[in-house]
Amino acid sequence: MRTHHAEDRRRLLEEIDAEMRATSAYTGRRSLAPGVRKALADVPREHFVADGQDAYAYDNQPLSIGHGQTISQPYIVALMTELLDARPEHRVLEVGTGSGYQAAILARLVREVYTVEIIPALADAARQRLADEGFDNVVVKTADGYYGWSEHAPYDGILVTATAREVPPPLVDQLKPGGRLVLPLRTAGYNEDLVLIEKAADGSVDQTRLLAVAFVPLTGGPKDAGRS
Repeated sequence: MRTHHAEDRRRLLEEIDAEMRATSAYTGRRSLAPGVRKALADVPREHFVADGQDAYAYDNQPLSIGHGQTISQPYIVALMTELLDARPEHRVLEVGTGSGYQAAILARLVREVYTVEIIPALADAARQRLADEGFDNVVVKTADGYYGWSEHAPYDGILVTATAREVPPPLVDQLKPGGRLVLPLRTAGYNEDLVLIEKAADGSVDQTRLLAVAFVPLTGGPKDAGRS
C-alpha cells in the first residue's frame, strides 16, 4: 500500500466493510474477497478524481469528473466488483470508463479489461491515466457502450456504470455462459436498483435485484435508450 493517503485508505476500507455488513441481507455479500479488498487498498483513487478533488478522494461518496459524469462511490465500486466474482484468468467488459478508476480496480483482479466510454474527452484522459499508472491490461475504446465490444467477446463478466431502462441485449449476447453482468436498472419512476444477471449454460438468464442505487443515465443505444 502506498504511504500517501494510507490513513485515508484505511478509514475508507473500514467504512466499506461496515456498509457490506449493513447491506448483506440485500446483496448476499457480507464481506469483500481478499483480492477485491487489496485492489481497493492498492489503487490510488486520488489519481482518478478531478483536479482539486484530492482532499475528497477517499470520502465514501461519488465525485464529479466533468461532462455530467461522476466517479462512483467507493462502496458501490467495491460491491459491483465483488458481485462479478472475478478470477485471474477472466476477460471483463466495462461500459462507462469515466475516469478509469473502476477499470483499474478490475485490472488488479483479471487478465484483460476492455472498457468503453461514449464521451471522447473522458476516454482519452482515462486511457492516458491508466497507461501512466501502469495498467497495461486495460484497453479503452471511444464508442457507444450499449452495444458492448463484440470484437473481444465473450466476456466472463460485464459491469455497467450507468443506469439503463432495460438490460442491453448486446451485452447479454456478449456474456459467456456462466458469466455475470452487473448493472443499475431503472425501476418505477426515477428509482434505480443494482441488478445481477447470471447467464446459464443454455443461454437463459436469471435476474436478481439487489438494492437501491443512484447513477448517471446510460446514454447511447437505440434512441438514447438509457436517458430519462
